[in-house]
Amino acid sequence: MIILIKCYEVKQYRQGLKLCKHILSNPKFSEHGETLAMKGLILNCLSRKEEAYDHVKRGLRNDLTSHVCWHVFGLLQRSDRKYDEAIKAYRNALRWDKDNLQIMRDLSLLQIQMRDYDGYRETRQRLLELRPGQRASWIGYAISWHLLKDYEMALAVIEEFRKTLNPKPYDYEYSELILYQSSILEEACRYQDAINHLQKYEKDIVDKLFLEESRARLYQLLGDTSSSAAVYRKTIEVRQKIYSDVLEQQPRASLPKKLPLTFLTGDMFRDHVDEYLRRSLRKGVPSLFTSLKPLYTDSSKVSMIQQLTTTYYRTLIDKQLFHPEDTIESNEGELEPPTTLLWTQAYLAQHYDYLGDFKQAFHHINEALDATPTLPELQMIKGKIFKHAGNMQLAAQHLDEAQAMDTADRYINCVCAKYMLRNNQVKEAEAMCQNFTREGASAADNLNEMQCMWFQTECAAAYSRRQQWGDALRHCHQVDKHFTEITEDQFDFHTYCLRKFTLRSYVSLLRLEDVLRNHRFYFKAASIAIKIYLHLHSHPVGDETSHGESNPSNLSASELKKLKNKQRKAQKKAAEEKAAAEEAAKRQTTADKNNKASGADADSEVSKKSDELLPSKLERCADPLEQAIRFLVPLQTLCSHKIESHIFAYEIYSRRGKPLLMLKAIKGGYNLHTRDPRFHVCMVKFLIYVRAASNLPDSVKEVLDKEMSSIYNNVTPQALNNKFLDDNKSSLPHRLAAAQAMYYMDQSCQTAALELACSLDNSLSGVTIQNCSEVYASLTKQDFGECSEKMESYKKSCHQLFPFSSVFSPEPVVEKPSEEVVCNGVNSGHHDPLTQHEQ
Repeated sequence: MIILIKCYEVKQYRQGLKLCKHILSNPKFSEHGETLAMKGLILNCLSRKEEAYDHVKRGLRNDLTSHVCWHVFGLLQRSDRKYDEAIKAYRNALRWDKDNLQIMRDLSLLQIQMRDYDGYRETRQRLLELRPGQRASWIGYAISWHLLKDYEMALAVIEEFRKTLNPKPYDYEYSELILYQSSILEEACRYQDAINHLQKYEKDIVDKLFLEESRARLYQLLGDTSSSAAVYRKTIEVRQKIYSDVLEQQPRASLPKKLPLTFLTGDMFRDHVDEYLRRSLRKGVPSLFTSLKPLYTDSSKVSMIQQLTTTYYRTLIDKQLFHPEDTIESNEGELEPPTTLLWTQAYLAQHYDYLGDFKQAFHHINEALDATPTLPELQMIKGKIFKHAGNMQLAAQHLDEAQAMDTADRYINCVCAKYMLRNNQVKEAEAMCQNFTREGASAADNLNEMQCMWFQTECAAAYSRRQQWGDALRHCHQVDKHFTEITEDQFDFHTYCLRKFTLRSYVSLLRLEDVLRNHRFYFKAASIAIKIYLHLHSHPVGDETSHGESNPSNLSASELKKLKNKQRKAQKKAAEEKAAAEEAAKRQTTADKNNKASGADADSEVSKKSDELLPSKLERCADPLEQAIRFLVPLQTLCSHKIESHIFAYEIYSRRGKPLLMLKAIKGGYNLHTRDPRFHVCMVKFLIYVRAASNLPDSVKEVLDKEMSSIYNNVTPQALNNKFLDDNKSSLPHRLAAAQAMYYMDQSCQTAALELACSLDNSLSGVTIQNCSEVYASLTKQDFGECSEKMESYKKSCHQLFPFSSVFSPEPVVEKPSEEVVCNGVNSGHHDPLTQHEQ
C-alpha cells in the first residue's frame, strides 16, 4: 500500500494501476477498500471520472472505518470543487485517525478557501499542538486569529514565535514578520503601539521606504499631521536624492526623471517637467502624453504643461528652438530637428483632446499628418480624437490605417480591435486579433482561454448594440466563469504564501478575493447581461415585435430587415454548432468505450469537453429574471456603493412584483445621498406603484408605510418630481429624468415633457455627446410616445453642436480636408477638463 501511495505522489499512474490490478486480482483482496479508493484516485488523475467515483465509493462501502478511503473521497470531491462535501469527508477521516497531519492540512486549506475562519482556527491549533517546531504551524495559527479579528491573540502568537528566532542581517523573513505585526496593530487601531513597534525593530526592517511610509501614515491616523508631514518631507527628499544619484550614474535613464513629477510642485515641478518634456519631444517618445496623463488630475500642473508646450510650438515654428530666450549657442550649437515640432504637435493634439477642445486637437494633429502622413502613432491619435468626438466609424478607420502601417505591433493591433468592436465590427475585430493568437483556433476561443476580458466585454457590448442577445450573453457568462476560476486559483496560495512568508500579501490576497467581483470587468459584463435579460423578459426571442419595439439605433426598414436576416443566420449557425457539438460528444463517447475495451493507455485518454454556451439557448432561457438576479447578487453585495446596482435591483424586482425587495433597492440607493437622475425615475415609479397597489398584505403595507415615510416624507409623485426639477433645472440629464417621470405619471403632458427633455439652452450643464445621445435614445425608444417630428428636429440641433458624431449625422460622416476640420461648440461635448476618462 505504501508503494501504491508513492506511485500516486510521484505521478507514476500507469505503475500505480498495475499495482492495483495485482492486489485486486487476489481473491482475498478483490474488494479491498483502500486499494479500490487509491485506484479511483489515480483514475481521477487520468480524467476517467466516472470510473474513479465508482471505485472510490466501492472502497468506502467496503471499509467505512478507513481514514484513507474517506481522505481519498474528500480529494475526489475537492477536485470537483465540491468543497463542502470534501470538508465532511475529511472530518470523517479524522474520526478514524485524529492525528493525521496530511488530512488536517488538507482540511485547513478547504476551510480557509471557504472562509470558515472558526474551523480554520481549530485545525491550525491542532496542527500547532502536533508540530510546534514548524514555523508554518505558528504562522497559520496567528493568521487564523487575525482573520477572526482577535488581534490581541494574533499578536501574542506571533510574539511567542518571534522569540524563538535568531535573525540574520538583512533577514527578509524576519523583517516581514515585524511588518506583519505592525499591520495587525494598525488594524486594531493601536497606532501609537505600531509606531513604537516600528521604532523598536527599525534596524531589522529591510524595506526602509515602506517603514517610513507606514510611520507617516500612522502619525496621520493619530492626528499628528506635523509629524506625518515631516516624515513625508524627509521621504520625498530621500527619494529625490535617490533619483538624482541614479541619474548621475545613468544620465540617459528616463524613470528617475519621470517619477519626481508625481510629488514635486511649483517651480521645482516646472523646471523638472520642462526638462522632461524637451528631452522626450526631442527623442520622439510616442508614449509621452500617456506617461504624463496621471498629472492631469492637478489643474496647476495641467496649466504649466499647456503653457510650456504651446510656447514650444510657437518657438519651434519661428526659430526651431524650444524657448524664445534660447539661442543656438545655448542649445549646443544646433537647431531642433523638424521631428521635434512633429511630436510637439502630436502632444498638443492629445492634450486638447483630453480637455475636450476638439477644434484645437484636430488642428494640431492635421498639421502633423500633413507633414508625416505615414506615421502610425499620428493615425492612432486622430482616431482617438474622432472617438471622443462621437464618430467611431472614422475612429476605427484611422486605427485600421495605423495597423496597416505596422502589422507587427501588438499594441496597435489590440487598440484597432477595440475600436472595431466599439464600431460593432465584431468579425473584423476577431480577424484583427487572429494575427497574434494561436494558430489552429479561432481568435475568440483563444482569447477566452487567456481570460482576455477587455475583448470579451467589448464583444458583449457590441453584440448587445446589434441586438444579437445570445452572442452577447455568451461573452457575459464567459467573463463570469473567469472570475469563478480566479477564485478557485487562490487555492494553491494558501500553502505557498505560508511557505514563502509573504504574510501581508497573503492577507491582502484573501481580502481581494472576497471582493473580487467588484472589478470593473465583472461590473461591465453583469450590467450588459442584466439589461439583456430585462429586455428578454419583456420581448422574448421569437416575438415578432421584439425588435420593432426596441430599435435604439433608429434603423430604417431596409436596415432592420438586414439585421433580422443576420439574426436568422446567426440562429442557424448556432443550431449547426449545437449539432456539431452533439456529434463530437457521441464520437468521444464511442472512443472512450473503445479505449476501455482495448485497455488503451490512460494517459492518452482525452477529457470530455463541457457543453458550450450556445447563443440560441442563452437567449431563450426559461426565466430571464432569474438569470438577471444571478448577475445582480454580487453587485448588491460588493458594489452597493454604485447607484447602478440599486437601479438594476429595482428594475428586476419591479418586474417580479416584489414590493419589499423594490423597497430595499430604493432604500439602498437613497442612502447613497445621490441625485442620480436614473434613480429618481425609479423613486417616482415606486411611489406610484405603492399608491396604486390595493391587494398588498397588511404586513407588507405596514413595512412600506414605515420605511417610505423617512424617504418620501408623504410627498406626492408630482411634488417629488417638481422638487427634483427645481433643484436640478440647469442639468440636462436631470431634466431628461424629470421629463420621463412627468410623462410616466401623465401621458397628456407629452408636449411639456418633450420640451423639457430636448432643451439645448446654452445655460444648461451636461450638454455632452453622451448625455444628448441618451436623450435621443429615449426618444427613439418612445419613452415619450410617438414623437418622430420632435426626434428629427432634436437630431438636427445636436448635429449642429456635434458635427462629427455619427449618432446625430443625417448621413454617413465623411472626413473633410484638414483645413475644414472645425468643431463649433464641440469643446462642451466631451467632459469636465480635469475629469479622468477612459482612453
